[in-house]
Amino acid sequence: MTSTIHYNLDAVIPSGTAKRCSRGTPAFVFLASALFLLAAPAYAQQQPIAKMLLWPKGTPEPSKITAPEMDPSKDSERMVWGKATIRVTNVTKPDLAVYAPPADKNTGAAALVLPSGSYTRLNVSLDGTEFCDWLNSLGMTCVLVRYRVPNTQHYPESTETLEDAQQAMRLTRAHAAEWHIDPKKIGVIGGSAGAHLAVVLSTHPDFENPAATAASGFAAPLPDARPNFQMVLYPGWLNGTNMHAAPAVAPDANVPPTFLVQAENDYSAHVENSLAYFLSLKDAHVPAEMHLYTLGGHDFGLRATQLPVGAWPTLAEAWLHSIHILGPPGAVDKP
Repeated sequence: MTSTIHYNLDAVIPSGTAKRCSRGTPAFVFLASALFLLAAPAYAQQQPIAKMLLWPKGTPEPSKITAPEMDPSKDSERMVWGKATIRVTNVTKPDLAVYAPPADKNTGAAALVLPSGSYTRLNVSLDGTEFCDWLNSLGMTCVLVRYRVPNTQHYPESTETLEDAQQAMRLTRAHAAEWHIDPKKIGVIGGSAGAHLAVVLSTHPDFENPAATAASGFAAPLPDARPNFQMVLYPGWLNGTNMHAAPAVAPDANVPPTFLVQAENDYSAHVENSLAYFLSLKDAHVPAEMHLYTLGGHDFGLRATQLPVGAWPTLAEAWLHSIHILGPPGAVDKP
């Protein structure tokens, strides 16, 4: 059974729950979702300080999707690592929501969060709002991006999601003062398809589509879309030939410092994606740190705390200090 859930960033429980339960959807699914969200860290319960459409005058490419936004998950798919998960598809009006840390803990650093979902849906809780909670706990602002899905192709065959990521970064830099963000400390974090999109953004920040430029609302020159760092978790579509990155995402020296995490038993994306991309980063002399684990599977987010892979956030925090996104300013050494 597939349930329709209209995901609302302001809501604790998806809208229409009672009505759907009366049609036969198991009530425990929604109860589990509610209990999970209510039990989340305090940062998750605050309202975003800003929400906006990426393209208020309409997306650069007209959408062919007419169905409303919904959660495409089957009931059997809702529990992931013992917690309920919220997903959304049919996103035709991509947007962003800004979650800020407490003012007295704000470091000025920020990151776009690009959820996973195979470019067919967005896992807006597992590696969306939960990543925001973690970033906020580090004193970082989280900009949660809902990019256009479903998308049967991705860069370079389709440029829609890259355009969304670029626009999200440009809007974040344009509003940096308002959102108390240092425009030189804005990175990108993604899992799975979101990790692939983070890499695409980092390797093609200057991609130009005249239609996207016209729809951006910015006068030339456009705000910089290059991330200052990237965190790439259980990525897909990065592996090319001879254990190097695919040509479409081949890095050069302008790619920002990179943090990679993946599990050897990731049978959805496969660990070769991280290995190949790391070797290409090495060749390009891009500062990169990679952590590979035996167990964790795919799309573990922050939930696999009972396994060694659950330690990756602590390592990532130390890495953010090492590249001076957190802590005192300084130069980043290159290999």
